[in-house]
Amino acid sequence: MTITQKVPRRKRKVEKIPSYLVYETLNGKVLPYKGYKEVLAKKKKTSEIMGCSSLQGILVSIIVWFVNNQINRKKYFVATNEIGIHISKNTNISNDIAIFEKEGIILTNQYFEVAPKVVIEIDVKVDIDPDDHEENSNYIIEKAQKMLDFGTEKIIWILTQNKTIFVFSKTETWTLVPFHTDIPVLDDCILNLARLMQDEGIDEF
Repeated sequence: MTITQKVPRRKRKVEKIPSYLVYETLNGKVLPYKGYKEVLAKKKKTSEIMGCSSLQGILVSIIVWFVNNQINRKKYFVATNEIGIHISKNTNISNDIAIFEKEGIILTNQYFEVAPKVVIEIDVKVDIDPDDHEENSNYIIEKAQKMLDFGTEKIIWILTQNKTIFVFSKTETWTLVPFHTDIPVLDDCILNLARLMQDEGIDEF
């Protein structure tokens, strides 16, 4: 009789990511900032990976200015600066621009625990290969779906690399459109990013 001895499988080592390098958690997945490995390897400082690019920063600025001038500011807040949203025990996300209804909202030193009405994102900040289009799309769709399930009515996700915009809605078909498309944001506010950039003197990039 042959006796076969089972060799115990070696447990796969799970990489521990320091909390200060975590951008957000989504459905239990820890998603670090893009470039976190270079920080761990001491090739970059933490501050070097946390800031946005000049293009991203200016786009956030002009979009916030535009939206604030189009919406009813007595009714809505327009928040920016990586707004933290606590959705559940294993999901805490960040947004570039979030529009909240003022009614019933309580401001604290903690993350928001209510869904923004509309969210505008610019590019992907988590550590995903920008050339891996499938992984990028999967992340964008998963995060957008989580936010829609939480109560957000619309997510507008701007992708500067290929000059396209995802539009996710609770009530309408999801679309992928070019920058020059008119996109309803809220009430009578309609964003045409190409026109806004042209008005601000931003050249093609």
